[in-house]
This record gives sequence, C-alpha cells and structure tokens, in this order.
Amino acid sequence: MTGDLEPPLALCYTSTGRIISRWVDKVVRIGIDASRATVRDRTGTENYSLRLLSELLQLDANNEFVLYFRDQPDPKLAVPDRDGVTCRVMTFPRLWTHVRLSWEMLTNSLDVLFVPAHVLPVIHPPHTVVTIHDLGYLYHRHAHRTVDWLHLHASTLYNARSATKVIADSEATRRDLVEKYSIDADKIVTIYLAHDENFRPVEDPNVVSAALERYGIEGEYFLCLGTMQPRKNLSGALSAYAMMRRLSDVKRKLVIAGKRGWLSEAIVKKARALGIENEVIFTGYVAEEDLPAVLGGATALVFMSLYEGFGLPALEAMACGTPVIASNVSSLPEVVGDAGILLDPQDIASVSSAMTRIATEPGLRAELSGRGLERARLFSWRRCAEETLQVLREAAD
Repeated sequence: MTGDLEPPLALCYTSTGRIISRWVDKVVRIGIDASRATVRDRTGTENYSLRLLSELLQLDANNEFVLYFRDQPDPKLAVPDRDGVTCRVMTFPRLWTHVRLSWEMLTNSLDVLFVPAHVLPVIHPPHTVVTIHDLGYLYHRHAHRTVDWLHLHASTLYNARSATKVIADSEATRRDLVEKYSIDADKIVTIYLAHDENFRPVEDPNVVSAALERYGIEGEYFLCLGTMQPRKNLSGALSAYAMMRRLSDVKRKLVIAGKRGWLSEAIVKKARALGIENEVIFTGYVAEEDLPAVLGGATALVFMSLYEGFGLPALEAMACGTPVIASNVSSLPEVVGDAGILLDPQDIASVSSAMTRIATEPGLRAELSGRGLERARLFSWRRCAEETLQVLREAAD
C-alpha cells in the first residue's frame, strides 16, 4: 500500500530565509467514469467503483468532481449535496465510452480523468488514471471466448500504455503489467481493495436462517462464491468435494453461489457426472444484503480460482469470520496471508483433505476464523480512497 497523503501545502526556505510554497493548494477538477457504479447486480469491479467513489466524495471536499453516468446512479452511491460535485447522466445506445464520453472530454475541461473499471475513451485529457484489475486472460485463454479475449487484451494494453498513472489491485497485477506488457513500473501504484462494513459476523441466527431459506440452503455447507465461469475453477472444487464425500464421513453440502457466466452449463454437467448433483446447491446471484449471512453460515469458503486480480470473496469471508481455503496463486496470498489455508488449485487431493479437516476439527475452524477477522481489519475503503486521491493529484500535477 502507498504511504500517507502528502500535505496540501509544503513550504521551503530561500537562501534569504523567505518562505515560499513548493506548490499551491489548487483545486483539481477530477472527472470520473462512473458508469460501472450504476450496475445493480454488482460483482467485484462494479462494487469497487461504487464503494471507492462514495468514499472519495466523502473524503475530499476541496477538489471538484464531475461524475459521468450511463444510467441513473445507484441510490447507494453517496453523492454529497455540495458545490464542486456534478453528476452528468448521459444515455446513449451504443459505444458510450468512445463516442458519448469522448464528446464530453472535448467539451469539458478536466485536470485528470479517472476510469476505475472500464476503458479510457479514445478522446481524453492529457492526464489520466486507470485501474487495471487483472490480466488473468493472458494465463487462461481457454476460459474466454475469442472475441472477449481480444477485447480484454486490446483494451487493457491501450489503458496501460495511454494512462498517466495506473492503479493495480495487487502486486501480482503490477508485476504482470511490467512483465507481460512492458509498462514502466514507476507509473503503476498498488492500492488494495476493501470489504464493506456490512461484512461482519451475523450474530442473529434468525437473520442467517431467513437468508439461507431464500436460497434453498439447508443444513451445513461449504461455499463457493463468484460468477460461474471457467477461471473460477468450480470444476476443481466439485472434484475435491466429491473426493471428500467418498473418503470421509463428512455430509455437508456444497453451495455454489453466483450468477451464471460463460460455459457455466459445463459446471452443472460436472456435478451430474460426479454423481453429486443432489448434494450441490446452485443459488444463482446472491443479493448484497444476504451475502454476510450466506458467508457466515458456511463451514468454509472454498475459493480455488485459477487467477484473481484481488479476490474480494476471500476478504469478505474473513471479515464475516468464515474460514477460507484459497488458491496459492496470483493475488490471493497477498489478501489471505496466513489467515487461511492456501493450496495449489489443481491439487484436488489437498483441497479435499483441507475441506475434511475444517469440517472435523472445530479448533482449526475457530483459529482460522480469528485470524481472518484480524486480517480483514487491515483493509478499508477509506485507505483505498486516500491512496487513490494521492495518485489522482500526482497525475494532475
């Protein structure tokens, strides 16, 4: 994580002792592509946009913000009612970024444009900051349709090379940008994401049981959380779960929670092929307000993703006091640290063994729960916003 914010007015002395300002505390006009903050069924990048923007606007009352929306803002975006904050809702049928947002860049004067979860418009100010969440598509090309892969490759490369400053979710993503795309390391800043305050242990058992009932979850269970797509390695989690059922007396179910993505049908077929379709519960998308209860009710989160730019589900699980079994690849060791069990996501036997241990050893569950709660306290949206604001000011200067 980056250091403390630089003070707004730094002073130095001339040879005659006269005080002069190193730089004036000028008002910076910051434009933000807020289009991802309007998505209702949010996943990781959309949630990042919403929470970061809310925190930035509450944190900074000195600079000017112009927020560009494609649709009406989500009511959860806390836009303060004050001078210096402008919201522009710009509906447009197609090519919103490169046509409609580009037009705004021509007709508005900005000191810096910030794109937290999309792509820079073709016409943009001289000073820009973009967040690049991951380069997982370079490692697992088979997990993407060709057209999606080409779009990800082209847009990420364009972002990384065009931006004045790049924010990476993790050191793993920062290293990838340097090694895969030859981006200057000095212009990349690692700023970690955070979990929302509502991700904490749910004390009321009635709240937990009501949430579980809404999604058809009964009894004790392991949880996989995230969009159903090949990169999440749900096939590996299913295989590990089937092995655990075969080799132990553990009877917990496996809950797979998340909206369906590309090739999700293969995951359902895999459960049938393993003969565990009656033990696996597919909930679909879980509403944000129900996630703490669904996470908190689980024996453990099984998060064997093949690649993550950050891995919010692991952090959210730890914040809820839920033990975590996670992959030891990409950014997940940075997030989980020693607060969970980190394993090779391809080692089915090891994952199966870890699930058995957590199910049968209450002491281990309690230890991992405590470590996870401690670890989760290191991440906050306020710190993320402070470090992001510093990068925006540096880019504008």
